[in-house]
Amino acid sequence: MNLLLLEEADFVSADRVVLADRRFTHMQEIHGVAVGDTLRVGRIGGLMGQATVMRLEQHEAELQVAFDQQPPAKLPLTLVLAVPRPKMLRRLFQTIATLGVPRLILVNSYKVEKSFWQTPFLNPENVRENLILGLEQARDTVLPEVIIEKRFKPFVEDRLPAIAQGSLGLVAHPGAYPACPRGIEGPVTLAIGPEGGWIPYEVDLLAKAGLAPVQLGDRILRVETAVTALLSRIF
Repeated sequence: MNLLLLEEADFVSADRVVLADRRFTHMQEIHGVAVGDTLRVGRIGGLMGQATVMRLEQHEAELQVAFDQQPPAKLPLTLVLAVPRPKMLRRLFQTIATLGVPRLILVNSYKVEKSFWQTPFLNPENVRENLILGLEQARDTVLPEVIIEKRFKPFVEDRLPAIAQGSLGLVAHPGAYPACPRGIEGPVTLAIGPEGGWIPYEVDLLAKAGLAPVQLGDRILRVETAVTALLSRIF
């Protein structure tokens, strides 16, 4: 935890918070804080700053906080992602928050198993919990927007063209396509498929929506690896 993120419910006054959950445990067990120590803090959706430990008891701590720093800028990106295996979702949400993705759209695909949509990791509270863990790692305060689109064709035909308008549209897919571009400075809409890749029909539909197919080479990557590799290359 590189940043102690604060919820509105933590505040007992304008500049005081009381913590008694996992963050309090982390302060004790990892940071070994004492009264008078300072910590980096951020207000979810707001500024970052510094907290001073004013009171430390067995089950809770009281901090005095002041905020004076903007969070880091997000990437100019909309990430469209076929829902991966449930065991990857937890890490994926943390990864996209850490990397500064501002908007994630989870979509269906022919190779996405129906059971993937039933995972508890897609419950809003679990999504938010893992996004916060990613923000804590990156020292950021602004939660990414997560949108779920279970019907691929209506989303790609009816909504994706407007989302991609004014951006560089890319769809990552193995094959005889141009190499993924590097060092893009403007906005990007990027679609990444399941581990087995999109089917040809889906690639064609995404291309009609304004997303040009590109590839990273012959190797087939896990979804979480592909996300990191593609964003590192593009930006």
